[in-house]
Amino acid sequence: MKKIIAAAFCVLLSASAAVSAAEELLCGDVNGDRIVDGRDASAVLSEYALQSSDNPPAFTYEQMKAADVNSDGVMDGRDATIILTYYARTSSGLKTSFEKYLDSLNKDIVDSMTLHDKICQMFIVRPEELTGGTDMTSAAKATHDSLEEYPVGGLIYFSNNMESRAQVTEMIAATRKYAEELDCVPLFFSVDEEGGRVARCAEKLGTTVFDPMYYYKTKGAEAAQSNARTIAEDIVQFGFDLDFAPVADTWSNPVNTVIGARAYSDDYAETAKLVEAAVKGFREGGVHCTLKHFPDHGDTIADSHAGFALSERSLDQLRSNEYLAFESGIRAGADFVMVGHITVPAIDDRPASMSSKVINEELRGRLGYEGVVITDALGMGAIANAYRSSVCAVMAVEAGNDMLLSPENLGEAVKGIETAVANGMISEKRIDESVRRILRAKGLLE
Repeated sequence: MKKIIAAAFCVLLSASAAVSAAEELLCGDVNGDRIVDGRDASAVLSEYALQSSDNPPAFTYEQMKAADVNSDGVMDGRDATIILTYYARTSSGLKTSFEKYLDSLNKDIVDSMTLHDKICQMFIVRPEELTGGTDMTSAAKATHDSLEEYPVGGLIYFSNNMESRAQVTEMIAATRKYAEELDCVPLFFSVDEEGGRVARCAEKLGTTVFDPMYYYKTKGAEAAQSNARTIAEDIVQFGFDLDFAPVADTWSNPVNTVIGARAYSDDYAETAKLVEAAVKGFREGGVHCTLKHFPDHGDTIADSHAGFALSERSLDQLRSNEYLAFESGIRAGADFVMVGHITVPAIDDRPASMSSKVINEELRGRLGYEGVVITDALGMGAIANAYRSSVCAVMAVEAGNDMLLSPENLGEAVKGIETAVANGMISEKRIDESVRRILRAKGLLE
């Protein structure tokens, strides 16, 4: 991951006022300000248009070399497209340097990863789940050593991991630095920040306090989008880049308490409209967002945190009603869909998170979703009461999940999947499919 391809640096003995003769210019940095962004792409497009009209070049020879980011010997619109794509992704939270981004376009990162590293990439866990109980509010030696052993795809932080703004910012920054030093794939840094009663940063770090989203439904899509954008902007400042929000469930059962006012509405069509707006807001605020809890947790009576949760909705009812918010959120560009531990007998007798029928036939097949599918936390009662970590991890991958959230025992879960691959229960190609989706979400693959 740390190798820099030959085209990554271009020497400029430049007439550009922004760069001295002694400095090097990164490829893509045609204006010499040491940043690869939209201004460079605009300059490349202008130069390409100029030369396409048979006019003499405005770029120096050194700028021409810097603009040839795909190293094909010519400077043209394809180079500008690469720069623009990189700029768009950095604007949406991508932290990878342009050199590493170019590197990812010129080699298959997945093929260079070990099976163990690929499997670890499929997990998002709490800091203390990674370290075995230490480094709950800081990132020290245990975090470094644990990342070396288990280079996970991301971390999720809860209230018990938060003491102050400076502490959280430093903890995330230190963890990111360790990952870079260890040559790990960049991590997701995630949090449950929905607003209302599920708002870790508002509770512990003093960010914007919101009522439960249900109480804004009369204010319409503009409020849903604005609220989500504010939440995103609030959490980005600490280093978070993934939010497990918005709730796409509809509060269709008045006695449901696990979702309740966390939902945007008790009306299916209204939920769809508001969730779509919220996804746009999260993206504007610069974080990846997550639709949850497919195929919908709003009609259940039981709480899947504690144990078995049943939805008696028919398949026709789900497709005509509950799916509407997930469909609109997917259209708006949601990066993740979280599958709940809800059992829907009309689809499968297994919990949705363990069901290929739910994930592959309904979510991917019926709704056409191509992004990252993640389980709800595997340590919740609906799963942990019935399955060991190794067993539920294998079942989750077999069902079609790309990422697994917070198993009770990370080491056991990773080993379970490794054993399943060794025994032929799961193919390495199946693992690769998920890892490629994850790396695309991280902006490391096209």
